[in-house]
Parts: sequence; structure tokens; C-alpha cells
Amino acid sequence: MENNARAYVIVCPVGCTAPLRDSGITLQQGPLRCCSECGQLLSSATEAQYLRSLGRFDTSAGTLPDARSQSRHDKNSARRLGKLLAVLGHPSTTVRLLDVGCSSGAFLQSALRLGFHAEGVEPSAEAAQTARAAGLKVFTGYLEQAQFPDATFDAITLIEIVEHLRDAHSLLQECARILKPGGVVLVTTPNAHSWTARAMGERWAGFSLNDMGGHISFFNPHSIGLLATRCGLRTHHLETSNVRFFERGQCRPAMHTIAKIAAELLNWPARLAGTGHDLHAYLQRPK
Repeated sequence: MENNARAYVIVCPVGCTAPLRDSGITLQQGPLRCCSECGQLLSSATEAQYLRSLGRFDTSAGTLPDARSQSRHDKNSARRLGKLLAVLGHPSTTVRLLDVGCSSGAFLQSALRLGFHAEGVEPSAEAAQTARAAGLKVFTGYLEQAQFPDATFDAITLIEIVEHLRDAHSLLQECARILKPGGVVLVTTPNAHSWTARAMGERWAGFSLNDMGGHISFFNPHSIGLLATRCGLRTHHLETSNVRFFERGQCRPAMHTIAKIAAELLNWPARLAGTGHDLHAYLQRPK
């Protein structure tokens, strides 16, 4: 750890008070620590290391997909938004949606095309300005700073956000406050209890602080459900998907092909077992 400095995350962000133990996985920043109550995994990165890593997406482009990935992004966004509508039971034209950590607005564009009344919040000034230049309604800053009135939104999306936070509990509490009764928060995050994470350990890109631009807190189905309960939300349902055994470039082409075939065969069992490496949680405010 950098100059033996203190880890940036020192308590479980789910709100547990149980002690942290060594997970047995060691990264460049030090050992991943594990909450002995909920199984949440925590980075040993220092605050300085964490802040440096965030610069990956602090640009005017933000997380805009390139030409090769645009079609996949649109399909994934449409699928997520469709599932939100299924939980809400409303047509998109009646839904007011907030995308927290919207970056340069790619997901907001998808929501608007599908008829949602969508706006965003983004702490990166450059990315937020790109979104506004494209005609999107985006607040620059953190969610708490926006000071939305109680019960403002039908749906809130936290797409690949909570793993970047030291205090996900405060963020989800604020989401619950500004959500209408019956409204839904969609949280997407890597699943630290997935078959992929268990098989790859420190090789898994999901654990990488620098490659992922600030991943420091790693959820699992139990810990995300516990966090929701503590923030006054109920888990409508959880979904996991996808299995992987090697990251690109970590093995020879022939072995990669074999591993890819094995992973495809295990995708459906992983969905059933809740052990896919992509975790989607639909959390609802009680009516």
C-alpha cells in the first residue's frame, strides 16, 4: 500500500458493524478485505490512489460508446428500460427517470428515444457539459447537492456506480427519499460472489482499481439486498448474468476459445444460481 497510508474504505458501506477480515485475494493496492457479516469486499486503495483512478472517465467524452459498441449499448439500454417499465407497470411516457452518474448522457439518450422523461446527475464537469451540449438536462455535482424534492422520480438508475463509492448507503438513502412510492431504483454492479470472481480472483477486471476507473467496493446479491432494506427499499428481484474465466490477452488463443465455450454453456446455470458476474438489482420503494 502506498507509503503504508490508510485505506480509503475502512468500514462496510452496507452499514454493517462486523469486523473486516482478509478475503484471501491480494491486488496491487493490497488485500481485499471482506465484511464478516454481509460478505462485501473492500479495496485497500488509499484515497490518493482512488482519486487518481477516477480520472479515467473525467473527460468530455465520458462513457460515450464508440461506433463499434453503439449497437450493443442501445440494446442493453432498451432491455434495462423495458424491465424497469415491467416493474413499474406504467408506459414510458408517464415515467420521470433520473440517471445518477449519467456521464456524457448515452443512457439518457436511449431513455428519451423510448419516451421517458429523463434527466441526469453527473459529478464530472466536462462530461456533464457534453451531455448538456447534446440537449440533455443534467445537473453537475453529486445527487445530494441537487436537492430534489421528496418523491420526485418514478425510476432512478445507478448503472455501474455503487462499486465506485465509499458510502453507497447514503446515496441509496437519498434515492429512496426522492423516489415516488412504488418507484424503482435499478442498480447494476459487478457480482463479487460470481463464478467468474471466484475462478479468476485477482485476475478479474471487475476488481481492478485503475482499469475500471475507481472500483473500490464489491457487492454480492446478499449485500445489495441488505443495503436496500437498510435504506427503506425492498428487493423486487435480482438478476445475474454472464460467466468468464479469462480476460482478453490472459491466455493463448486456443485456451481462450475453450474457456469461452465453457462459459457460454454455464451462462444459463449461472443465471439460475445467481452467480453471473453482472448483477442487476431492482429495488422498490413501498407504496
